[in-house]
Amino acid sequence: MRVLVVGGEATIGRHVSAELRRRGHVVVTAGRSSGDVRVDVRHRDSVADMYREIGGVDAVVAPAAHGTTDRLQTLSRDELLQNMQGKLLGQVDLVLLGQHHAAAGASFTLTSGIFADEPWPGVTGGAMINAALHAFVRSAALELPRGMRVNVVSPTMVGDSVDSFSSTFPGMRPVPMDALVTGYLSVIEGERTGEVVRAYG
Repeated sequence: MRVLVVGGEATIGRHVSAELRRRGHVVVTAGRSSGDVRVDVRHRDSVADMYREIGGVDAVVAPAAHGTTDRLQTLSRDELLQNMQGKLLGQVDLVLLGQHHAAAGASFTLTSGIFADEPWPGVTGGAMINAALHAFVRSAALELPRGMRVNVVSPTMVGDSVDSFSSTFPGMRPVPMDALVTGYLSVIEGERTGEVVRAYG
């Protein structure tokens, strides 16, 4: 397969890309400042330009989407909208625009996060966005044309990021990177659609 990995040079994306190549797939990476092509998923036109540049693909994977922490007492509508531009609307655009460029039977694999299922202080906006991604994937799977599929991987804190985030989320069990990559590969190479793949520690 020819696989587009958006965020293919980031923490999770590097490992997903490497495993895809090891399995014999052709990988095209995209990112704001690195990769084979440039894209800023916060801007719909940038996503459209990326698809026109790379041509047809058999799978699209977005493992780099992440949100920011917040405080409910000061959380503003503008802050929510800014966070939605990348993690929610950006990934949605990968599907909405990608369905017109990808090959028949192509798959889309998005990324949400554990806070859609488990509440935690400081992530109300992110939890809302993650849950919205789950709802989008379940519904979009019913309508995608030409046998296309869409799923979302929902990870907890990744083992490779414990040093950076363990103080923010004390007591959270990380998911090992190899287990997380297996979650992505299970839907990229499988036949599932409309599913939330939970990769929790």
